[in-house]
Amino acid sequence: MATATYPPPPPYYRLYKDYEQDPTSAPEPPPPIEGTYLLYGSNYTTDDVLPSLEDQGVRQLYPKGPNVDFKKELRSLNRELQLHILELADVLIERPSQYARRVEDISLIFKNLHHLLNSLRPHQARATLIHILELQIQRRKQAVEDIKRRREEAQRLLKEALGTLEGQ
Repeated sequence: MATATYPPPPPYYRLYKDYEQDPTSAPEPPPPIEGTYLLYGSNYTTDDVLPSLEDQGVRQLYPKGPNVDFKKELRSLNRELQLHILELADVLIERPSQYARRVEDISLIFKNLHHLLNSLRPHQARATLIHILELQIQRRKQAVEDIKRRREEAQRLLKEALGTLEGQ
């Protein structure tokens, strides 16, 4: 009894048999997926929108609206987190059976911090892209200057060589 090491190729490989001679003979790729789709039993969406804390069933600890001062709110939540961690340490020492509420409060603060940081991701992506593009522009300007310098040096060497040849 013979067994194959690899499974046979999928049947659609025949669609590409004439690709070497005629690259236009291959079928067009499928269009990109838009909207929601099912993958491994979970629903996903192509819309890149950060769901609100209320949509996730989490109480929001910072003010709602588009004019949120991220720096102030992150500092406030960080201070609150530090306070709750200290309170948790006290509770664990004095009343160990009552720690669950403190852990839930800390979890809520972490979720709010995480949501605030995730809402800054688009700004971070834009700033990173701007920085990368500025570096590319700087490198290209340096390359142009280097080419100009080498061209001038080559022209100087050619003039010297021409002068040496004419002097003989």
